[in-house]
Amino acid sequence: MYYKRIIDKYLSEWAARPAHKPILLRGARQVGKSTAVRHLGEQFKYYVEINLEKQPDYKMLFSRDLQVNRIVSQMAALCGIPIIPKETLLFLDEIQDCKEAIMALRFFKEDLPDLHVIAAGSLLEFVLDDIPTFGVGRIHSMYMFPMTFDEFLMANGESVLLEARNQATSTSPLPEPLHYKLVQLLRTFILVGGMPESVVKWVETNDYLQCQEVQDDILTGYEADFPKYKKKIDPQLLSATMKSAAIQATHKFVYARVPGEYKTSEVKKALEMLTKAGILIPVTHSDANGLPLGEERDDSIRKLLLLDTGLMLRLLNMSLGDITAVTTQILTSSASDMVNKGPMAEMLAGLELLHYLSPNLHHELFYWVRQAKNSTAEVDYVLPHDMQVLPFEVKAGVQGGMKSLWDFMRDKRLTQAVRCSLENFGRFDYIDAKAGNAVRHITIIPLYAVSQLK
Repeated sequence: MYYKRIIDKYLSEWAARPAHKPILLRGARQVGKSTAVRHLGEQFKYYVEINLEKQPDYKMLFSRDLQVNRIVSQMAALCGIPIIPKETLLFLDEIQDCKEAIMALRFFKEDLPDLHVIAAGSLLEFVLDDIPTFGVGRIHSMYMFPMTFDEFLMANGESVLLEARNQATSTSPLPEPLHYKLVQLLRTFILVGGMPESVVKWVETNDYLQCQEVQDDILTGYEADFPKYKKKIDPQLLSATMKSAAIQATHKFVYARVPGEYKTSEVKKALEMLTKAGILIPVTHSDANGLPLGEERDDSIRKLLLLDTGLMLRLLNMSLGDITAVTTQILTSSASDMVNKGPMAEMLAGLELLHYLSPNLHHELFYWVRQAKNSTAEVDYVLPHDMQVLPFEVKAGVQGGMKSLWDFMRDKRLTQAVRCSLENFGRFDYIDAKAGNAVRHITIIPLYAVSQLK
């Protein structure tokens, strides 16, 4: 059974356009790229899927030259399925195994503009580094991530609950029974995560242990890929860095905490590799005096998120031993404890913020931290919103516990902010006596409703 994904809408829109470029679908392993393309293939009269890793004979078609009319004709003869413009979706999977096939993509736009072509693969970023001008202006990239909480709800048959949540506002919050149900489902989502195979296992069994087995297999697969990254990178360093990132998640990453006595330059290289592979997601400091946020970035001050909460918990288990207490806290702790203690809520919020953005662009996450000595002031995320900077704080609690947020808004002269927590939808005003009684307007968005940030 296919579970709906947000990217389906964007792929369908691409397929319906009279003019379209070949798509390069990018993202980490096991996030559902191939499954989404197969689902799109149902809209076409013919669907051709060629896995260049499992079917190496097809690589030979690209070895002589890059004449795509010849390549497509011979490809159709090999697979026995017509490849006809406007009628066929051609999917080249694991394209990283054939650099010539990547280079050929741009010629589909020039020589076969009416043929729908999608390519995908794992560790694509490393191959693309060696082809810096592989298709500028002729190939369109889309980015795919693990499933969001909204997608998780739909997979679990909770579309009616999702519609009710989407109608709630800060002035018309959810009835408490619905709010409570969403909080409980969110707790489950943190443990199950958004890797499609894990979500499917949960839908089928409602067994956390079986989901953990799936997550362990995915992590094992990631580590099996490490020797492929670059010959100069030690696979053990990549594994140690990935596990250290899980331990340090949502805190400024400290290179010296990676075990193994590696040099800072070596750890930086490992982080770069893991980020390119989509396993780690950086959250970079910005002074955030205005937009774009990247103009005032400082790449030396970064937090790191794992691509999925379920995988992060499995990594913590591998690194720290038994984490039953952490699992118990996620399932049973009070809302304030769950949000304020540990990195899971902040990490989930960041992932959700990223995953609901348009897949047609590569997006970055930013946060703010005061760089004065002995200062602990920090705002979890800063976002571009309505042409202004919007502070986004993941916190449960009262107004007085948000000192960093007030400091930031005062410094930047901002009037709007978001508090993301396990509270119901709401809103309050804060009178800032330190700034001449300026009024700060705070919108409360539940952690289960990050997609409703508008």
